[in-house]
Amino acid sequence: MRPDEGTTAAGAVRRSGLTARVRDVRGRDRLGRPVPLDDPSAVPEVPEQALPPHEALALAQSLLDEGRAFGAHEVLEASWKAAPADERDLWQGLAQLCVGVTHLQRGNTNGAARLLRRAASRLPGEPPYGIEPALASDALALAARVEAGDREVPALRLRRPPV
Repeated sequence: MRPDEGTTAAGAVRRSGLTARVRDVRGRDRLGRPVPLDDPSAVPEVPEQALPPHEALALAQSLLDEGRAFGAHEVLEASWKAAPADERDLWQGLAQLCVGVTHLQRGNTNGAARLLRRAASRLPGEPPYGIEPALASDALALAARVEAGDREVPALRLRRPPV
């Protein structure tokens, strides 16, 4: 084994360090929970590298529409980490919005409300890339509904409808 390698709990080799991201050999279900790769609930992985903004938003929306908020979060997180400094809050807010929805899907209402509020605080009123301007207020409204006991996961629109 190389110095930058270790093993997972399942005994699989993984690498860590500055040049390699720690990767588990397990898959994930649609809620982002680890499952064996051959498990029927395993869903396709999403790209780890940052996509151009419009592609990232389109893929994230597609994943949200499929009920895969965790996958959407991963796509948006890659964009956040690669974004120029003046856009990082935007991408972080979008990623946190999807994590909030993930918490709601998993039944963690406290985590959901907290992340939805945090997301709203990072989303600008006039976001670029055709992002829905009401997204911050939608996140706050959803957080309030969750705190009032609503467990329904709404359909979220990241972008304005085309005109």
